[in-house]
Amino acid sequence: MTKQLKLGLGLTGVGASHVAWRRPQANIKASVDIDHYIHQAQKAELGKFDLLFVADGLFINEKSLPHFLNRFEPLTILSALATVTKHVGLVATISTSYSEPFTISRQLASLDHISKGRAGWNVVTSPLEGSALNYGKAHPEHDDRYHIAEEYLKVVKGLWDSWEDDAFIGDKENGVFFDQGKLHTLNHKGEYFSVRGPLNISRSRQGQPVIFQAGTSSIGRKFASAHADCIFTNLVSIENARDYYQDLKKQASELGRDPESLSILPSIQPILGNTQEEADAKFHEIGNLLSPEDTLNYLGRFFDHYDFAQFPLDQPFPDIGDIGSNAFKGGQERLKREAKENGWTLREVALQVTHPRHPFIGTPEKVADEIQKWFETGAADGFIVGESEAGAFDEFVDLVVPILQQRGLFRTEYDKDTFRGNLGLPIPQNRYSQTETV
Repeated sequence: MTKQLKLGLGLTGVGASHVAWRRPQANIKASVDIDHYIHQAQKAELGKFDLLFVADGLFINEKSLPHFLNRFEPLTILSALATVTKHVGLVATISTSYSEPFTISRQLASLDHISKGRAGWNVVTSPLEGSALNYGKAHPEHDDRYHIAEEYLKVVKGLWDSWEDDAFIGDKENGVFFDQGKLHTLNHKGEYFSVRGPLNISRSRQGQPVIFQAGTSSIGRKFASAHADCIFTNLVSIENARDYYQDLKKQASELGRDPESLSILPSIQPILGNTQEEADAKFHEIGNLLSPEDTLNYLGRFFDHYDFAQFPLDQPFPDIGDIGSNAFKGGQERLKREAKENGWTLREVALQVTHPRHPFIGTPEKVADEIQKWFETGAADGFIVGESEAGAFDEFVDLVVPILQQRGLFRTEYDKDTFRGNLGLPIPQNRYSQTETV
């Protein structure tokens, strides 16, 4: 069978921009409206999507995106959506800097059982320093956060192997509920965590949840290429996407992994129209709602909510040194480099971040062409599709997905009954069972 696209839906409630909620068709309570999420989840499943993806953060202020200000916690909403879907994967973003591995391993394993093997975990290290203020901690330095995440993931995977798959034998006649030889205590003592175990829930039918990551800095890329099954990116240019794709695949191969086992999924927000002119008009209508303050606020988030309003908008992008370097390090390094190379003003950088002119704008056929181009030329293994405005995802499923299916690029039916199965990933063997069979 030829390689096929992987598609996910990013659940963003009132939208992933400052102004999507202002469009006439928008539901301003969508971010906390369970019926909205049920509709989107079931629409994704109707379109044979691989997954639902819930981004998350742990700090807000008055400058945050509207969706960030008032939204569900990922595991809670995904547990609810697990009961109204049967096939689509459920990926929760959870911080390794501000949570405990025993609790998270248990919660994700629970979601995996509730969904019958459809859970996924987007492993994030939490870039914003303000997050520390909500947990009474000091915010770890950028590279330290990845060292913490490395040990954290090791602990969680160890806990997920606490029970071998056939441990619960349920022998009623002899009164034996489980085989004690197939229960294993982790006894982890490391630099950051001390966790005894075992975990009080068994492995699911897919063995372990699928691991996602979104590293862009050098250490983030190294972590992702070593541990992730899927990598979430946010690159507008196909050239940058190809460079990132090739780098991550190369690093995975150098670590002894099959690079094809690693799926790289850029985020896109398609804008569709019956003609190119109609799609362009939608793009400009959304952009016209953005104020300079909106764009500067959004830009500032990537520099740990730095206030760019103190600089002239139409002067070259300011040299702010290392301000915010402990936040979105990889992303802001790329922004500063591109601003210098292109001679962009502050206004242009802010617009480029907030409302970029991307290639997924046009007729359904044109957008399908672009998706196929990225997929077939080594820029992506699939995409996380976001809504540019309310109703845009329904249009994508109704108008673009059938074209991709007709071209043989995307499935017409689910052929497996777990998230791993639909992604073409093997079930991880329990380490203790594996040891015994060597």
